[in-house]
Amino acid sequence: MSSPQHFMDTSGDTEPVWIHTEPYSSRPHFPKLDKDLHTDVCIVGAGIGGISTAYELVSRGVNVVMIEAREVLSGETGRTSGHLSSALDDGYVEIAKKHGDDGAKAAAQSHTWALDHVGEVSKKLGIECEYRHLPGYEISQYPVGHPKHAEEIEQVKEEVEYCKKLGMNVTFQEGFAVKGWDGQIDQRDAAIFSGQATFHPTKYLVGLLKWLKDQPNFQCFTHTRMMDIEEKGVEILGMGSKDCHVKTDDGYTITCKDALEATCVPLQKLSVVAEMEYNRTYCIAIRVPKNYIEDCLLYDEAEAYKYIRFTACDEKDDYLVIGGCDHPVGQESEEGRFAELEQWVRERFTRAGSVDYKWSGQIFEPLDYVAFIGLNPGKKHTYIITGDSGNGLTHGVLAGKLIADEIQGVANPWSSLYDPKRVSSLAKKLPSIVSHAAEINTQYKRHLQSDITDIEDLAPGTGGVLNSATHKPLAVYKDDDGTVHKVSAVCPHLKGVVCWNNVEKSWDCPIHGSRFSKDGLLIMGPSKANLSPVDKDGEVLQQQAVKA
Repeated sequence: MSSPQHFMDTSGDTEPVWIHTEPYSSRPHFPKLDKDLHTDVCIVGAGIGGISTAYELVSRGVNVVMIEAREVLSGETGRTSGHLSSALDDGYVEIAKKHGDDGAKAAAQSHTWALDHVGEVSKKLGIECEYRHLPGYEISQYPVGHPKHAEEIEQVKEEVEYCKKLGMNVTFQEGFAVKGWDGQIDQRDAAIFSGQATFHPTKYLVGLLKWLKDQPNFQCFTHTRMMDIEEKGVEILGMGSKDCHVKTDDGYTITCKDALEATCVPLQKLSVVAEMEYNRTYCIAIRVPKNYIEDCLLYDEAEAYKYIRFTACDEKDDYLVIGGCDHPVGQESEEGRFAELEQWVRERFTRAGSVDYKWSGQIFEPLDYVAFIGLNPGKKHTYIITGDSGNGLTHGVLAGKLIADEIQGVANPWSSLYDPKRVSSLAKKLPSIVSHAAEINTQYKRHLQSDITDIEDLAPGTGGVLNSATHKPLAVYKDDDGTVHKVSAVCPHLKGVVCWNNVEKSWDCPIHGSRFSKDGLLIMGPSKANLSPVDKDGEVLQQQAVKA
């Protein structure tokens, strides 16, 4: 089992494939904030959204301070599957139903811009990050001859025709099969999206951070957790002014004109937090001989769909990275997900070798399919980036341009699509919102449930919630040598009872997806505080204050 320090570098017990050629030790290191500061813009979160925004602003001469609660790239950016695609997960036909043709066109244009922008920036800065253009293939989840294959292919054809109207370079090819697919399962027929791309995400972002570190108008501080953002001052009808005050857990304040929460999900009680679903997703990296399988992106039409891409391994092999098997955070068992992914690969690509990496991540699904990028509702100078909808890399890159433009007052044709204050598209999704809220509310029943009846029932390396009649729920884990560790099982965000994630050795909240290390360290918002410690008798000590 990993050490507590491990959760400073990444948000799970498992290791993602990206450390194979870019270990944690190669990432730039920054000091901890130890004083109050003044700057133009403060960015909270050092993942792809925050780093992309910092790059855009710093390039334009804006003074930027970035803070990160742990190490840079320690969140979901470091655990992505690495897709860089404008063929969006939810499909443009569905996006158009919520946002109209203009919204669908804006989505296509912005994501295409994002995947191309990564190539332009990596070339400009000389970042070697495996960037390359390649085709993306969308196929049915069912084999040829299955009753549902033809039905699903008709949906694929409909998507192709609509994407053509949006100006995308896409065709449908009957009987198409990926080169190297030599297994017995036959899923021929595909939509072919040209001009897609792939890269090594952390190599790219490490390159950006190294460039930023050399710029006089950029500062970064790690192990510096934001606890609150306040807007102070008076600003009415363009008169007066407000400043943002970003307060850290050590009591320091960063005063700035504008602030950005680039933290996967805003660290606040509700607002857009209640307009998203929170899912775990799984990946493996499996060795395949070089040049055996065509270099491409591939994804099927399943609800929890499978998707593949390739990254470097060694002189003999490449890694086939496959992801999928999504499920709501804390509401289903994690067991068997990696085995399902491995079986899928071996049934279709018979020369696949060993599985060297297995890991999981978290995705944030807006109920109307596109991210929330822009001013936080009710604020005038506080911005957010959230709702990756399974396309976090392109959403993060385009967010950099959107936020920088908005801060500088530059008109951007994509801003209305991603505006967090949008209401019309969400109104069309009202039944889903009601259903989602009801599902979330059922999770509070865990206040009356117990995973274990006795700590002795726990096997080494596992955890569970102990809920007795005399104590508040306790999150209990037993390490490999049998030592027992206890913290409060109540999430500081909205008081949900956490669940043990046996894959990542973490405590996950089923309400709004907050996650904590096995020792109770916060590794994923919207909570702002760790799980509270308990005394030797199991009594919960004073809860850390969390502001709305």
